[in-house]
Amino acid sequence: MIGLGLRQLQEVLNRKADSIQKEFIALSERIDELGRLLLEAEGEERQQLRDEQKAVREEQQGLAEEINIWRDRARSVTSQPGSASLRNLLNELLELEDEMIKPAVEHAIYLLDAPEDELAALGTQPEPVQMTSVQRLLERARTEYDLRGSDTSVRMREAIAFANRPGMAQDDDALVEIEAAMQDSDPLVRELAILTTAQLHRFRAVRVADLDIVHESVQYLSRMTHPSVVPILIEILENPRTGFVIEEGESVESNNDRSRMVALLRLVEWHTADAKAAIQARQFDRDEHIVKASDRALELFPGPWSGPLKGTGSLEKNS
Repeated sequence: MIGLGLRQLQEVLNRKADSIQKEFIALSERIDELGRLLLEAEGEERQQLRDEQKAVREEQQGLAEEINIWRDRARSVTSQPGSASLRNLLNELLELEDEMIKPAVEHAIYLLDAPEDELAALGTQPEPVQMTSVQRLLERARTEYDLRGSDTSVRMREAIAFANRPGMAQDDDALVEIEAAMQDSDPLVRELAILTTAQLHRFRAVRVADLDIVHESVQYLSRMTHPSVVPILIEILENPRTGFVIEEGESVESNNDRSRMVALLRLVEWHTADAKAAIQARQFDRDEHIVKASDRALELFPGPWSGPLKGTGSLEKNS
């Protein structure tokens, strides 16, 4: 029974962190707004905006540290080595006098001290709620210290590991679930969802034999606006391969050139140095259409490629 009480307390502590996270997100939006205003401001107004932006960033950093503290507290309530250390932790939480967590802390202390017969009268512990693989991944993104740091590479490694789990990239339900999480209110959860979605579609694009499924994933990747898709599009462009398509109810051998063309055209819009290098290398491609498209892109944009082209919609915000 005390275990149930501690898990309930853990949920409350995580909700406390979530409430601060909302403040963090609001400050992020204000920083973005100030950045847009700075592009048009001059003189004294520009300096005032810079000063405000600096102050907001400092406030945001303070909130980030506070969020991590509450996440640490949530983890620690179920990892204490004994009842003495658990009691000390609960007393420390109670001394914070935070009205949001106080009832859950008091309930946990009550369960810790209650006699066995009284605990038995409270009833049996309910069956734990079963979570999907995606839900477990997203929950870790909300609570695990490593996944909530500033290092994006940690979340990228987790996304790659998740996408490479046996059968995961073929699980349509999981793909729909992780795609939906790209709109999560928590920016770190949202980023992990975006990275994982990209990696799942990459797996389909470079490994699946059904070229219709491959093309659907390449088209999805071409619509994404996160920079992590650029190396994936390059990989697709650089690797011609064969597979099958369904024509009149029969499997027919084909190749992925139409998908490679989609990747090439999107790389032109991304307009990065790596994208240009990949397109330059396609001037001797096996597919004449890829060669012509590469030549045309380089003819139209002979100079350095340093960021997304204007006119490509939401992609511009990544420039």
